[in-house]
Amino acid sequence: MGFVVLVGVLVPFGLPLGWDEIVYASRFGPYGPGVAFSAPRTRGVPVLLAPVASWTDPVVLLRFWMTGLAGGALYLGFRPWVEVLRRPVGAALGAGMYGSLWFALFYANSAMPNHYTAMGALAATGCVLRRDPGRGAYAGIVGGLGVVTLMRPNDGAAVALPLFAAVLLVPAWRGRGRLLAVAAGVAVGALPWVVEAWLRFGGVARRLAEASDTQGGMRPVLSVEAHLTALDGPLLCRPCTDDTMAPGAAAWWLLLPLLVALGLWTTHRAGRPTAPLWLAVAVGACASLPYLFLVPYAAPRFLLPGYALLVLPAAVGLLALADRAGRSRPVAVALAVVVLGHTVVQIMHVRTHVSVQERARADWQRIGAVLREGGVRPPCLIKGNSLAIPVAYTAGCASAAMGDPAPATAVILRRADPPHWAREWLRRPVPGTYNPGWSVAVRPRRGSYTRAYAVERDR
Repeated sequence: MGFVVLVGVLVPFGLPLGWDEIVYASRFGPYGPGVAFSAPRTRGVPVLLAPVASWTDPVVLLRFWMTGLAGGALYLGFRPWVEVLRRPVGAALGAGMYGSLWFALFYANSAMPNHYTAMGALAATGCVLRRDPGRGAYAGIVGGLGVVTLMRPNDGAAVALPLFAAVLLVPAWRGRGRLLAVAAGVAVGALPWVVEAWLRFGGVARRLAEASDTQGGMRPVLSVEAHLTALDGPLLCRPCTDDTMAPGAAAWWLLLPLLVALGLWTTHRAGRPTAPLWLAVAVGACASLPYLFLVPYAAPRFLLPGYALLVLPAAVGLLALADRAGRSRPVAVALAVVVLGHTVVQIMHVRTHVSVQERARADWQRIGAVLREGGVRPPCLIKGNSLAIPVAYTAGCASAAMGDPAPATAVILRRADPPHWAREWLRRPVPGTYNPGWSVAVRPRRGSYTRAYAVERDR
């Protein structure tokens, strides 16, 4: 409940839909016109949106719905760990640590997959660790992994791999039921993606290849520094060459491994089993490694599944520090300073990025207003860079890349000249934008649409 309240206080329910959210929401008529659904995207988020987006389009209502879902997912994700951890308060503390991260808060009411991927991985891992698994635990494994794979098939594979290994190699967890549940969860979640791969992309291999090309080419690459610098934003660091590292935000990468190590050490010293915590570390690491070493760009939300698993042993370490603080005033003061500093830094980042996104997304409205002044009305086609999608959606138009052969109604530009086929079009600057330098070039309204297309094609 505290997570939901904090999200409601810090992230406005009226925040316009972002670029990715528009792609997902436009699957539904009230949020049309539909935006192209590329190979890397899955149907997981549209499934979450369907109860609201399928019949109405107020952004406020959609964000209310997603906030409630995010809170429920947080509870279901951490709930199995109440039994796994010998101190049930550790699960609540882990949830608080995860829920304090600015990007977990920012995306809680968003139509994005990463929080649900994180909670699915967390729930599935916790259910695997149940000492006497019954139908509820098996359902948790299938449901958790099904959600992970439905949201992001690559994450489903990354999470399932260490769980398969644990179920096969650790005698205490070995059993046909667990093994079948892990396999069933991945299969259930992957089925819609596989079916769509054959129907729309010509097979699984071709969809994987197209998805890799869209992502900039999946290949061995070192993105650790990019993720470190992205801890304070931007939301998408692509590329990260001009980004700098914020010490306050980067402290999370220093504190988290120290607390994880402390949690493992104190558990071992107390004579309690450390295997559950090690499995959390293994699953968290496997969920994070592809983004750190295969994806050539960074976004803070990509590592949410890893953080969700790692905060559990970290919470055990933090509880050990709290026990020590009860007997030592210097430790109590230091711990209070660290917790307060972390909280302040995270809240500041939430407020900063909310403010940035409010102003940046308002630019789409301003560009749309200039397009309307130039006579652009649906049906229309807008070309431009990647932001052509949200601008066109806001203006009620379809969107396309510059190289698309279809004739454009207008072109949006930022600090760039129009393409050769639009150099004689009327160009209008967009005043008062948060990001300066926007302009639009509108096709003259003479001649027929077909004849204009022929001119453009001949050029």
